[in-house]
Amino acid sequence: MAKKEKDDSSLYKVIELVGTSKVSWADAAKNAVKSASKTLRDVRVAEVTKLDVKVGDGGAMTFRAKMKLSFKYQG
Repeated sequence: MAKKEKDDSSLYKVIELVGTSKVSWADAAKNAVKSASKTLRDVRVAEVTKLDVKVGDGGAMTFRAKMKLSFKYQG
């Protein structure tokens, strides 16, 4: 009996996110992935594309991590 071949092809969608934190860029990236994972299934890769800091009144800083996040597309 012939063995059925498994189809390993998949489709992924990429979205852009901006995570924020008062602590660090790493924490900002983690916050974005954690938040997105609440509503997206099969999150695969997060690519940080830009890091910046928003400076507010009195020198308060907000770290921002802009990123592309890919997840498996369920059509």
